This record gives sequence, C-alpha cells and structure tokens, in this order.
Amino acid sequence: MDRRQKIILIDFIIVIVITAAAVVAMVNFKDWVNHSEAMRAMKQFGQIVLQYRKDHGSVPPESYVNRIKENLQGYVRLGDLQYRAQWLDFDSSPDEILAYTEKKYPSSLLDDGFVVLRLDGHVEWMGAQQFKDLLAQQQGPMEKRMLEK
Repeated sequence: MDRRQKIILIDFIIVIVITAAAVVAMVNFKDWVNHSEAMRAMKQFGQIVLQYRKDHGSVPPESYVNRIKENLQGYVRLGDLQYRAQWLDFDSSPDEILAYTEKKYPSSLLDDGFVVLRLDGHVEWMGAQQFKDLLAQQQGPMEKRMLEK
C-alpha cells in the first residue's frame, strides 16, 4: 500500500468512527429529551392535581384527569399514564403513588424505569425494581386483583 492509499484509509476510518459516535450521541440525546419531557409533563400534571385538591379537598376523578392530560405539554412523552386515585383514601400517606408511567430506553445509556407522581405532588424517577417493590407495598388486595385481569 502506498502512502496515498494509507492516508485515504485512515481518513475513511476516522469518518466512520466520528459518524458512529455521532449516531450514538444522537440516540442518547433523543432518549434524554424524552426522559426530561416526561418528567416535566408529570410535574405539570402534579401541579394541576394539587390545585384541584386545594380547590375541592380531594384528588380529581379519573374522568377529569382524562380530559386534562392531553393538554399537558409533553404529554406524548408520558405514554400510558396510570392513575391510582380510586385506590387511595383520606388516610393515604403523602408519599403514596398517585400516578406513574413506565419508560423504556432500549438503545440508550439511560436505565428503564418509571416516572412517579406522589400524592403530595413530588415527582421522581424510579428504577424498575424499586418501583415495583414500592407499588406492591402500597397496593391493596382489590387493586392487585384488578390489575391481574
């Protein structure tokens, strides 16, 4: 191989490596944006729920939630929002899970997990196993039976 061919080969390899790095970075950036938007939409949802509780003394019914959730900025990023108000009562603690949605990132450096809204309005990201353990503790027998169906 002469000198010119080596330079072309080296340049080709450099372009391939930079392109691969850019593709990986863009995929991870997309997942990061999706994660951030889901967190932001859940925070906005939490603020609406807290305002409703302040005005009416209880969490909103699911019919109300279904009407407002599509108007949330970034709602599409939330995915399948699970709302647990029917399983909560006045004795529920402020750290009880009110709503959650599962987020999976198959091609990302981000771990799969759940965006969780607590009854007190706090929004957090939880790993899948941590969430499942906490939800299992908070679920009653009726809720577990309904979810099995």
